[in-house]
Amino acid sequence: MATDYDAPRKSEEDSADSIEALKERVPSQSGSAIDAEDADNPGFELAGADLSDVELDVVVLPQQDDEFTCMNCFLVRHRSQVDHQSDLGPICRECAA
Repeated sequence: MATDYDAPRKSEEDSADSIEALKERVPSQSGSAIDAEDADNPGFELAGADLSDVELDVVVLPQQDDEFTCMNCFLVRHRSQVDHQSDLGPICRECAA
């Protein structure tokens, strides 16, 4: 059976809906589920997990004797990754390439 792809796809019942009727179907923006606090920091929900009482502990170690901070990308790297010394300080191999 051949299909006429140029024929209108909406039936007359669908086209009878007015703009006002369509606006009534859309939920109002005033009842937004996002709080003002969360607008700046959008998060995501893990399925079935309540992590509201979990604290994350991160131990930050100071720069070690065998490490340097690249003056181009500002990442702390191992001394074996030094490419050259610039006027500002060491540059890593990745930034020198």
